[in-house]
Amino acid sequence: MLGMTAGTASSAPLPSDNPVPLGQGYMGVGYVQDSKDFVPDTRELNLDDSAGPSLRANPEGVDISHYQGSINWSSVRNAGIEFAWMKATEGTTYKDPTFSTNYLNAYNAGVIRGAYHFARPDASSGAAQANFFADSGGAWSRDNLTLPGVLDIEGSCYGKSAAAMQSWILDFYNTYKARTGRDVVIYTSPSWWNSCTGGWSGMSAKSPLWVAHWTSGSPTIPSGFPAWTVWQYSSTGSVSGVSGNVDRDRFNGDRSRLLALANNTP
Repeated sequence: MLGMTAGTASSAPLPSDNPVPLGQGYMGVGYVQDSKDFVPDTRELNLDDSAGPSLRANPEGVDISHYQGSINWSSVRNAGIEFAWMKATEGTTYKDPTFSTNYLNAYNAGVIRGAYHFARPDASSGAAQANFFADSGGAWSRDNLTLPGVLDIEGSCYGKSAAAMQSWILDFYNTYKARTGRDVVIYTSPSWWNSCTGGWSGMSAKSPLWVAHWTSGSPTIPSGFPAWTVWQYSSTGSVSGVSGNVDRDRFNGDRSRLLALANNTP
């Protein structure tokens, strides 16, 4: 990960007290944006490949679930999108109905893709949810096009103390690591992590950080992490091949580092 200094989130709102209904979780659903720094990016993305994708800094990505409906992944890739994460599972019972189609079609279009799990710490153990995720699309293979799985943890604190939440996350991490050989990526917002884990530093040497902070410039980093690997910088905008709004993401490095993350190489 490239080093970026951590910021503070003193003005950020606290996580919601009410979890969203089962199956309705998606990246950003639990992130209540501080309107003072929200600058939506609604540009149609079409990056110039003339320099070659390996030379372009900060590859662009998207994250999706069934809310985006049918996606033309060839159009997405032709628009300059290099990576994507898509919802696979939630809790221990819900599988996103579009995951299998998106996972295959993104691969065939040359998009470096991976799966994410929407966490339900109130429903079952971290180990149980990690196993369900790994069994339902969240596994990994070294094929140049598969990213490690993501633990999407946001929304409420699910009635857990900071210490209990830390234990739940570590339970998920250890199980996923044992199943796949990979460190799970953690997606969260500064306000959630600081409030629900107490700004825990226990994952900083284990998990790459995917930070949700819809702003321009650079993101605020949750306490306990030294830098961001992926930044979800907008929840609005359009990308060819996707109907309606889609979350926009940026990788902290060039394409060679994105491939290193996919292939688990130094």
